[in-house]
Amino acid sequence: MGNSYAGQLKTTRFEEVLHNSIEASLRSNNLVPRPIFSQLYLEAEQQLSSLEAGSRADNEEEEEEEEEEGSESSSPPVSYQMKPPPEGCCTTDGFCQAGKDLRLVSISNEHIEVPSGFLLVGAKSPNLPEHLLVCAVDKRFLPDDNGRNALLGFSGNCVGCGKKGFCYFTEFSNHINLKLTTQPKKQKHLKYYLVRNAQGALTKGSVICWKGAEFRGRQSSSSTCSTTLFQLPESSGISGSTSSELLPAANTSTPAGTQQTAIDHNPSTAAFSSAVYNGKESAKQQLVKSNLSALTRPSVLGTLTNSGPPKKRHKGWSPESPSSTETWNLQLNPQAPNRAKNDGGSLSSLPHSALMGPASSPVVGSGEPVSVPDNLLKVCKAKPVIFKGHGNFPYLCGNINDVIVSPLLYTCYRNSQSLSRAYEQYGTSTIQPISEEMQLLLTVYYLVQLASDQVPLIEDLEQIFMRSWRESHLSEIRQYQQTVPQSIPQVPSQIAPVTSAQLPWLAGLAASSCNDSVHIIECTYSLAEGLSEMFKLLIEGKLTKTNYVVIICASRNRAIDSCIVITGKYQARILSESMLSPSDYQKEVNYQLVTGKVETLGSFFSTLCPEGDIDLLLEKFYQENQGHISSSLSASVNKPTALNGTGTAACTSYEIERHQIRPFQLAVAQKLLSHICSIADSSTQNLDLGSFEKIDFLICVPPSEVTYQQTLFHLWHSGILLELGLEKEHLTKQRVEQYVMKLDAEAQIKFKAFLQNSMQNPHTLFVLIHDHAHWDLMSAMHSLYPQTELSTGLVDRLLNCREVKEAPNIVTLHVTSFPYALQTQHTHISPYNEIHWPSSYSNGVDLYQESKKYFGLSEFIESTLSGHSIPLLRYDSSFEAMVMALGKRFPRLHSAVIRTFVLIQHYSAAMMAVCGLSQMKNYTSVETLEITQNLINSSRQCPSGHGLMVVLRIPCTPLAAVAYERLYNVRERLALEDKFEIILGSPNSGITIGKHFVEQLKIWQKIEDVDWRPQTYLELEGLPCILIFSGMDPQGESLPRSLRYCDLRLINSSSLVRTTLEQELGLAAYFVSSEIHTEKAVVSDVVESDPEKLSSTDNEDEEIATEGSASEKRSPMKRERSRSYDSASSSLSSKASITAFCSESSPPLIAAGDTAKSHQVLSNSAEETTDNCEKQKQKVDKGAQTTVSKHLPPVTEQLDTNQNIKSAQISITSSSSSPFSSSSSSSAPTHNSFILQTSQCFMTKASKQPPIVFLPKLVYDIITSTDSSGLPKSSSLLPYHSVMWASSFRPLMSKMMTCTEQSLYYRQWTVPKPIHMDYNNRNEGRMDTFHPRRLLLSGPPQIGKTGAYLQFLSILSRMLIRLTEVDVYDEEEINISIKEESDQSYHQPGDTWPDLETFKKIPFDYTIHDPKYEDASLICSKLQTINSEDRSMSRRQEDMYTRRQTTRMRLSKYAAYNTYHHCEQCHQYMGFNPRYQLYESTLHAFAFSYSMLGEEIQLHFIIPKSKEHHFVFSQPGRQLESMRLPLVTDKSEDYIKSPTFTPTTGRHEHGLFNLYHAMDGASHLHVLVVKEYEMAIYKKYWPNHIMLVLPSIFNSAGVGAAHFLIKELSYHNLELERNRQEELGIKPQDIWPFIVISDDSCVMWNAVEVDCSGDRKSDYTWTERNVSLKQILQRIEATPNVTHYALIGMRKWSSKTNSAEIKEPFSCCHVHDFIMLNVDLTQNVQYNQNRFTCDDVDFNLRVHSAGLLICRFNHFSVMKKQIAVGGQRSFHIKSKVSDTPVSISPAQYICAPDSKHTFLAAPAQLLLEKYLQYHSHRFFPLSLKNYGHPVLSVDCYLNLGPQIAVCYVSSRPHSLNISSSGLTFSGLLLYLCDSFVVASFLKKFHFLKGATLCVICQDRNSLRQTVVRLELEDEWQFRLRDEFQTANAKEDRPLFFLTGRHI
Repeated sequence: MGNSYAGQLKTTRFEEVLHNSIEASLRSNNLVPRPIFSQLYLEAEQQLSSLEAGSRADNEEEEEEEEEEGSESSSPPVSYQMKPPPEGCCTTDGFCQAGKDLRLVSISNEHIEVPSGFLLVGAKSPNLPEHLLVCAVDKRFLPDDNGRNALLGFSGNCVGCGKKGFCYFTEFSNHINLKLTTQPKKQKHLKYYLVRNAQGALTKGSVICWKGAEFRGRQSSSSTCSTTLFQLPESSGISGSTSSELLPAANTSTPAGTQQTAIDHNPSTAAFSSAVYNGKESAKQQLVKSNLSALTRPSVLGTLTNSGPPKKRHKGWSPESPSSTETWNLQLNPQAPNRAKNDGGSLSSLPHSALMGPASSPVVGSGEPVSVPDNLLKVCKAKPVIFKGHGNFPYLCGNINDVIVSPLLYTCYRNSQSLSRAYEQYGTSTIQPISEEMQLLLTVYYLVQLASDQVPLIEDLEQIFMRSWRESHLSEIRQYQQTVPQSIPQVPSQIAPVTSAQLPWLAGLAASSCNDSVHIIECTYSLAEGLSEMFKLLIEGKLTKTNYVVIICASRNRAIDSCIVITGKYQARILSESMLSPSDYQKEVNYQLVTGKVETLGSFFSTLCPEGDIDLLLEKFYQENQGHISSSLSASVNKPTALNGTGTAACTSYEIERHQIRPFQLAVAQKLLSHICSIADSSTQNLDLGSFEKIDFLICVPPSEVTYQQTLFHLWHSGILLELGLEKEHLTKQRVEQYVMKLDAEAQIKFKAFLQNSMQNPHTLFVLIHDHAHWDLMSAMHSLYPQTELSTGLVDRLLNCREVKEAPNIVTLHVTSFPYALQTQHTHISPYNEIHWPSSYSNGVDLYQESKKYFGLSEFIESTLSGHSIPLLRYDSSFEAMVMALGKRFPRLHSAVIRTFVLIQHYSAAMMAVCGLSQMKNYTSVETLEITQNLINSSRQCPSGHGLMVVLRIPCTPLAAVAYERLYNVRERLALEDKFEIILGSPNSGITIGKHFVEQLKIWQKIEDVDWRPQTYLELEGLPCILIFSGMDPQGESLPRSLRYCDLRLINSSSLVRTTLEQELGLAAYFVSSEIHTEKAVVSDVVESDPEKLSSTDNEDEEIATEGSASEKRSPMKRERSRSYDSASSSLSSKASITAFCSESSPPLIAAGDTAKSHQVLSNSAEETTDNCEKQKQKVDKGAQTTVSKHLPPVTEQLDTNQNIKSAQISITSSSSSPFSSSSSSSAPTHNSFILQTSQCFMTKASKQPPIVFLPKLVYDIITSTDSSGLPKSSSLLPYHSVMWASSFRPLMSKMMTCTEQSLYYRQWTVPKPIHMDYNNRNEGRMDTFHPRRLLLSGPPQIGKTGAYLQFLSILSRMLIRLTEVDVYDEEEINISIKEESDQSYHQPGDTWPDLETFKKIPFDYTIHDPKYEDASLICSKLQTINSEDRSMSRRQEDMYTRRQTTRMRLSKYAAYNTYHHCEQCHQYMGFNPRYQLYESTLHAFAFSYSMLGEEIQLHFIIPKSKEHHFVFSQPGRQLESMRLPLVTDKSEDYIKSPTFTPTTGRHEHGLFNLYHAMDGASHLHVLVVKEYEMAIYKKYWPNHIMLVLPSIFNSAGVGAAHFLIKELSYHNLELERNRQEELGIKPQDIWPFIVISDDSCVMWNAVEVDCSGDRKSDYTWTERNVSLKQILQRIEATPNVTHYALIGMRKWSSKTNSAEIKEPFSCCHVHDFIMLNVDLTQNVQYNQNRFTCDDVDFNLRVHSAGLLICRFNHFSVMKKQIAVGGQRSFHIKSKVSDTPVSISPAQYICAPDSKHTFLAAPAQLLLEKYLQYHSHRFFPLSLKNYGHPVLSVDCYLNLGPQIAVCYVSSRPHSLNISSSGLTFSGLLLYLCDSFVVASFLKKFHFLKGATLCVICQDRNSLRQTVVRLELEDEWQFRLRDEFQTANAKEDRPLFFLTGRHI
């Protein structure tokens, strides 16, 4: 176990490490030793210097080997068995076995002889923690300063007894009595080098730097690598400073004072030191995020990325379980490239507002009061924030307005003391919560390591406590766990915990290292004395460097009291502001504006400008330039418009996107639909989709006018209202407004109408869409906001009202980008009803072919990583510096006010600078200057004047108004009013823009309407403007594609929650054209072209160093070169580029005459000659032309440009020629600056580049830092302000979590506060709290959710219509012309039943008329003259597979249904009703013998309990005896006598087996006939149906086998019933002999009603209507003499049925699909069990030839539904050899016997039938289209294809056959002929010369026997090569053919 990963705790518990660390602190020569807290719990900086990292790689082998010898144990480790010491030797701790003292304290002054090459080191004994034992060790076996180059093994001497030559550390550790319980390891026990001090005494020196030891702290000055957290690579040259100068600053714990000095004295290093000290986004971030690209050694890259499994000792690791490393591994893992869980970046966020309710000020105290000094704020420049800690807090009196008291920390302590339910299983008796002392000590350590610009975060403390607690109880927890997390140390014997007496001392020690950043005050009696002392120190100015004061009152006999006071100006300001609720924040700002407190700020600004007040400058400029400007403006602004009007130079880049559904939106709409279907399909009956006929909806949006108009716009253009049939063609805006509801004061009226509508229309499904659903989740009972806001709590009042919850026809869909607040423990939404936006890629495959790529939060964050050309997220360091300075100067002003005023100042100055007042450049930041100049210049590049949009986000409405007014005035003074618009976007009002710009928009968008005004931001596409976006939260407003800059520098960064943060960033979400390669490709170009340059420039340490100087000095040239992630550098500062208008001496604006040049000449400095300028221009143009597509110039040109810029002091705004300066390759060239030279419209690039976002530094740090799970820090923040964490004891989220897993995480770990609308939604039975008809759709902002849910409405509507409609076959009968036309009418049109005697006279119609047999062979009945043209009407060969003609029919109430139908009436019939026990079924065997098969047939019935009354069982054994049959004489209105059999395959879901409605509720017996392998699935879907399971030998058989077995079983059952009932005195002929055989696709039945009331007998009218199957069957069953008919059927329905077809009500012809079969009469006529197709035609012909009657009722018809699955389609013919699906043509279905043909995996009979259908002309060439000479087919009908006619004859004696006297046949087909076929029978028929014969038999032997038996060789000539077989293997029993020619 010894050599585990660096940074782990090994076997020491927390307290021991703590003591050791404190000792190290005291002994350390260094100013700031690394705090223990960072080592243990913050997974600190994890930055390896290149040297350290290299050592890791070099020693990898050593580590492996050591592990080989190490213990294999998983947890708990097997205790190490020491060899017993030799008898009689010394075993005293601290002495060797020879009895000599080895303790350093004892022998420090003795002379010790050390052999050369050996060093003295100190070893730690676990039994003597306070002592070091002196040893002499060969230095070759010790590491160098960098932890490298230690040889494996050991060589050492005992300095006590002098024994030498110990070769094993195990042996040596025994000798010096270490008494180890674990495997001895030198790395674990040899701790310190020992050195002689000035007095010659031996003392403890530096730590031995074993691998990773530097991460456990204890740095000392003797080892450079341990003092510097990361070393700068040698190649880094830092401007203005060398790396050695920076070393002190690089230390993470540089005290605040030091940093202050650095800022004062060395501006160039100050920013760097603060960044490093911050531990946030400085070099560390870049080091890690860029995969350490700044470090040159390849080994670094190899070692730091630890993604693979751990070494073998870590048995518990699994790649799927993040918990193994994240949740349980409390030690550091320096090999993970993520930044630390609690590293500095994350800490710059703040406690959440109202985490535990609003902060009370002051908190009720106890004991003696403490007086707050009067002038506290004046002296301190900030209100101290007092966090109440443990114990009692005293009263405060006096000037209590100058302090803020918060219970936040107290609550955190309390929560961390209450064990979570998750840990109760471990037993609270053994596991105690973390002690108060330890909590406070950890808090001190946490505060010590915070940087001066960081703010403590409660969540970090909670995680620290959680991990500390787990660490101290690992052994107990481990006992309860199956799998062991990786690298858990063994816990030794108990170490005494920190006592209250030790606490102040330990806290003081910890704080002693931080240069008074944390000050500890210890009190004896109560906190009051400590607070008083603290106030006194504050007033005296003694705490100026102190950010935190910790007051501890600890005594032995009672619990500790404590509190923590935040005295740092920055921290106190942020924390106090974070405690304001949103409404208090607004009130405070408003108050400061109204009372004029901000005027001091204004006057301060005016003093800054040496030239005088800005307003005076503006006025002066206005006066001087009035005439000049107007002429130049008329040239530059009006010219494009004029050109546009004449159509000569209109811009082609501008196009408005039309409404279209993207693949993603369609996919989401389908997911929504499937969720709706699953609710309907569930057995809970919460949604009966079948009962709805149409859709209606209402969309609820937040009360933002723009969002409202935007939704109306989408709704209008989607066409959904017309599609749903809700509105007529001429749609008006007023009508559309009925479907969108703003959640404002008037919402209730509209909502009431909606509810009323839903009650009045129970057959309409109402979808209530709650868009932007996270916006108002206030409970209707509570409100944080002032009562004037009526909208607060409206969602709860309306959407959660009882009427909505209970209405069975209302489905609520919540739509949001931030669903977290709807995913709490009390949510109304089931996790199964959540729909998440799908990801576009899965395993690298693009799932949806999108033309555009979405840019959201993760892509923005990714752009900040090294390797991307432009960071899209930036912060503005000079702005932040100014804000911080002013914050100290104006402590009473809210920072939002200060930030806003500074930013307005920056924008004003930037506008002035662009207009020629170049001195104003010093009063703005590079970022603001870049934004402003690009805004003003963008419209000049386009002939039509298109420009970019800048969004300036100012949440506070009063401040937004101030900003608007100020910027508006500045714009007017600078005469820029026609250049760009300034728009004040307020949630409650519409958009107001100037008339000039409205006209421009109308021209661009081709709008004719005179009164048109833009109502949504999307309609501002292409308008150059600053949109001041106000309102506390964005409310779903979308921004146009022309958005280029999203300035979020003013968002409220003090009270951040995840939703708020992501919502603000969501404004910038954007679609870019996916054809454009992302920036990574761009960077790779540079890599290929100039690798040297990359290595020298990709050095972000340097960038940080230059950042400080840039921000302080504001030197444009220096700023241009600096490029870090502070946008000082990253933002195109470099890129940026100050264009013509920014250069020092350029003219203010270009005169009218020069307009043509203005697009080309960028700047013209006075010092430059014109030639120089021209050269520059040519170079830039060249760069622009060659690289427009790549956005990158060739490197040579790029460098040229760079040199030019340096020499000429100009810069160029051009993406292709932007300077790529030598200090900044990581943030490559600009995509957002523009090529002014080429007059290219900004809009061409708009669709290709996402906007650039500027953030406050605090927010930037949170967004771009990651915690240990790899997620952005922001994702671990509290998700929403009205929810709270359920427990401090919660794991971190994991990077691998899907949206669903995130949802489950929040559902487990968050609870709503009382103000949340879900607060009261709790129930002990958890499932009851979910509302069954609520869904939640979540997806990233601006991704297209509105389009998705509108599309969902569309497909839901279509599905409802489809649910009530069905596609039925609608085809005319075929071969009508061949029908024997006779004038004789046998029955009257109105006859109800056939007359038996009359019916016997009707001749049988051999011709097939069913349209499904259009491709079947015609059956000749007599000598017919059929024109070949008649048959050519049938479909061509290639049309055979085309879709048959169908029509869509509305389902009637008498339809048969599939498994998807659910309704109240048939629930019990189906067996799904939850009120009834699930239907149990029993399996019954039923056997009968059948001579033709030569064996007994074993069938199985599955009979549900509810259907057992239909069967007879033997009494003792319950054996199935028979199925009950009624009597012929039985008459009952509610009973169907004929059992119905439905053979089915592959249609368990889609088969129409629910006959409840078709039978109109009548009792009936319905049996499904299924194959054995499908039994289980059919039983699952139809649990209440009787199943007849065919024997397994029929698994691959066709429908013929099912028909055969149904008929044989039914006849056998008839016999059994006759025998059974005969005993009861009933005659055999009285038992009902009919069964119904129905297809599984029969959906509805119709009856024709004939009205014969006309004057003449022949006159009649008829109507066809839908009737129940019950009515039809009862009518047929009531037919007189019904038992004399063998087969009864009905017509196939067709919409084209004509009167002639139903003139004769009864026909004697073929019947199909739905037949009643008399099993008694047809006893001797069998179905052919081998058949797959046409088996019903074959059977009809057999029945007729047997002299039996077939009757078709023409007044009844059956509709057949088109079902796309199952049935005959389930037979696939594929090769037996390979599994790869290869299409096999029917020609390959037969082959020559014994050939090497590919065998097929299909039944022989199927191959035969398919072959004959398509290729029978090969066997019967003379028969092709020769309908006058058909093929003679004996005893069977096989389909030979539509171009060959057949004549059917039966060989049975006394059978009815057609007269063949005049017929000459063109062929003879003998198929498996039996003994009835004899030679004499065949000799009666005449054949054409050359007619062909085909004999088909089971095997070759019977083939020959048949030829001989039938004497075929007399008339037919055979050749050996004319023998064939089906393409089956021998084991599959192929069929054999023999063909011959008639002689």
